[in-house]
Amino acid sequence: MAEEATLVEGSPFMELFKGFLLTYLLPESCYDEFFLKFNFLDVPCLKIVVSKGLGIGIILGSVMVKLPQILKLMGAKSAEGLSFKSVLLELLAITGTMAYSIANKFPFSAWGEALFLMLQTVTIGFLIQHYGGRTKGGVLFLVVYFALVVLLLSPVTPMTVVTYMQASNMPAIIIGRLIQAAANFRNGHTGQLSAISVFLLFAGSLARIFTSLQETGDTLMALTYVISSSCNGIIALQVLYYWNSSPERKKKKKKKKE
Repeated sequence: MAEEATLVEGSPFMELFKGFLLTYLLPESCYDEFFLKFNFLDVPCLKIVVSKGLGIGIILGSVMVKLPQILKLMGAKSAEGLSFKSVLLELLAITGTMAYSIANKFPFSAWGEALFLMLQTVTIGFLIQHYGGRTKGGVLFLVVYFALVVLLLSPVTPMTVVTYMQASNMPAIIIGRLIQAAANFRNGHTGQLSAISVFLLFAGSLARIFTSLQETGDTLMALTYVISSSCNGIIALQVLYYWNSSPERKKKKKKKKE
């Protein structure tokens, strides 16, 4: 029996499985707790597994979290109801988080979604400009933004600059979301906002509060996600409140009144 256990432990599959767990989910001490001592109720190790699992899940989800929004814009060929200023402020927050995390050498599982959210949010910003009849302005926006990203991620950029940018995330998130919320209230509908994207962003920012505290221990990062969750929650509530309202219905009501 001992020889059989040794064979299983030393088999290529187990070695591959162990390598995967140690690379993405567990430190070796937790692997020993779970698979050698069979102590599946070790609280510190459980927190690590939950945090890593959530982090990976958020990153995988972020690859397509704003795709419904992009497709909705392209399908309608309109960006009605979306605020370009709100998108710019959201980009500032996302870019600040990404630069701050890279500068502090945080694990990719703690911030990786920022990379994919950045690419999708930039696309949305361009589409808002394009469908607003400002395609050249949209191209200029892309060029200037990516030049800024390269500058921020450069090793010559002082750490203080990156830290200040991360600190500025909170007012940027609040102002950006309030601009979008005000636009929704003023319009009486959420326009081309995608409900799927809004709810996924809200869920992701909530989960990030826990993973930030667990994986980075950085209070600034965690507080940023607390603010982000609160603001995303406001937009999510508006989506629910205006669920049966749309630009088309508003126009029909106006015609009937006339």
